[in-house]
Amino acid sequence: MTALTFDKKLGPRLGLAGAAVAGCLLLAGAPVRAQDANPVLAKVNGVEIRQNDVTMAEEELAPNLAQMDPATKRENVLAFLIDMKIVAKAAEDKKIAERADFKSRLDFARNRILMDQLLAAEGKAAATDEAMKKVYEEAAKQISSDQEVHARHILLETEDEAKAVIEELKKGADFAELAKKKSKDPGASDGGDLGFFTKDQMVPEFSAAAFALEPGKISEPVKSQFGWHVIKVEEKRNRKAPEFDQVKGQIETYVSRKAQADYVTKLRQAAKVERLDQPADAAKSDPAKPDQAAPADAKDAKPADKPAKK
Repeated sequence: MTALTFDKKLGPRLGLAGAAVAGCLLLAGAPVRAQDANPVLAKVNGVEIRQNDVTMAEEELAPNLAQMDPATKRENVLAFLIDMKIVAKAAEDKKIAERADFKSRLDFARNRILMDQLLAAEGKAAATDEAMKKVYEEAAKQISSDQEVHARHILLETEDEAKAVIEELKKGADFAELAKKKSKDPGASDGGDLGFFTKDQMVPEFSAAAFALEPGKISEPVKSQFGWHVIKVEEKRNRKAPEFDQVKGQIETYVSRKAQADYVTKLRQAAKVERLDQPADAAKSDPAKPDQAAPADAKDAKPADKPAKK
C-alpha cells in the first residue's frame, strides 16, 4: 500500500508518481451515464478502471482515507488505482509474476479472500432476526436479575473528617451541598452523585457498604483505596436491559462471529491436520477459537471520573 503524500497544489494524494499521476487521470470532464451502475472512470494504457474497483479500493485503504471529504477521497483512490495499474504492468514486463515468492503471496491472498468470503456469508446467514432476538432475550434475563443502586458519596482524606461529616448530616445538613463543599471526588460538583451502578462497578468495600444500605440511609465511614467515603443510597432497582434496537449491531456481531467460529470448528474436526513441527500429542490439542464478541448490555456504561470505581 502506498504512503499518503501531500502536494500543495493537488492536495492529499495516494500516488506513487506524484504529479505524474495527474497527467494520467482521464476522468476529468468525462460524462458518466446515470443508468450505468458500474461506469468506467478511467483507462490506463487501455485498461479500464470502473466504479466497483474504486469501491473495493476504498475498503482496503479506509484507514488512510478517514479524514478526507468524499470528493478528495474519490480522487485519491482513483489516483492510487491508476498508479497500481501502471506499476503492475511494469512488474509484469519484468516477469515478477513468474517468481516463486510472488506465486506464494498470490496463493496466500487467494486462500485468505476465499476464507473471508465464505465466513462472511456464514456469519450473515446466521444473523437472522430470530437468532438475534433469542440472544437478546437470554442476555436481558440475566441483566434484569442484577440489582443496581443509585448513591451519592462524599470522599474525604481521613476517618475523623468522615465522622465529622456524618455528624453534620445527622443535624440536618444537606448531603449534596456537603459533597460540593467537602468531597475530594472530582465529581463533587454534582453533589457526589454516582448514578446507578452494579456491585462489580465499584471497589468491593464501597459496593458492600452501598448495597447493604436501605434507600435514604447514610453509611458509617467506609475505607477504600481512594480514601474515606460517606455514602447515601438514594434508590435501589433491578437492572433494566437496553432496548433491542440499541444493541442490535453488537448482537449481530456476536451471532455472526459465533457462527463463524462454530463453522471453522466443524470444518477442522472433519479435516485431517498434521502438525509436523510439534510432537504428536501437542498436535492433537485444539487451537484457540477466534474471539467472540459478547453482546453489550450497558454493564460498562459508567462515568469514568468516579473515584469509587475500580
